[in-house]
Amino acid sequence: MTTTIAITGKGGTGKTAVTALLIRRVMRGERLLLAVDADPDTNLPDALGDTVTRTVGDVRELMLEGLPPDADKMLVLESRIYEILTETPKYDLLVMGRPDGPGCYCYANNLLRGIMDKVTKNYDLAIIDTAAGLEHLSRRIIRNLDILLVVTDGSRKGLLTAERIRDLAGDLDLGFKKIYIILNKVTPDNRESLQKYASELDFEIAGTIPFDSVLADYDLDGTPLIDLPDDSEAVTEVERIAELIGI
Repeated sequence: MTTTIAITGKGGTGKTAVTALLIRRVMRGERLLLAVDADPDTNLPDALGDTVTRTVGDVRELMLEGLPPDADKMLVLESRIYEILTETPKYDLLVMGRPDGPGCYCYANNLLRGIMDKVTKNYDLAIIDTAAGLEHLSRRIIRNLDILLVVTDGSRKGLLTAERIRDLAGDLDLGFKKIYIILNKVTPDNRESLQKYASELDFEIAGTIPFDSVLADYDLDGTPLIDLPDDSEAVTEVERIAELIGI
């Protein structure tokens, strides 16, 4: 069975960085890993040092344009998905692309659900970097989700956004088996108050990642975050988080 983990959070909280460091951790093992960038901003490839030119959104457009009446649509779509899959020695990367535009995407999305079910079953683990609104997850294009990690920064607004995301996941009945919060960019001055407030909101805290100046420099310079040194404070804490959630 594939274990599927989704990472979300308010913009600017560092959810893509957390996703990249989780992938960095899994890369060191032998599990078959699928990384999915479901954020329309498409930042995960840069964090991983990958270049992507085509997305699942491009393939969906093909289905909307129409195929010959005698075409096996599922077979065509599956072949196109594998064509845009970025393969590396340690993981495969799939970029979902832009959100739905004008018109009805129900037909194409229904086909895509079936194909994504087949694709993800080829892996031991799928890690999804998604947007705060859970758009791709709410359409259930990627299903059978196990863990939701909600990343927040050192602000009250970030925690309130995390609470709304958790409530939305419940309202949509996405079926997460576990939901955790990750406190990111934490300083000695706000650590205690953030942990206290998170507990008051009834969050289970997976980890507290300190502000890491090395990570900030990598991000500013455009250096892939998976190249961070082993002694990076962010890397060390994400390693602990990975152990907690069983990856």
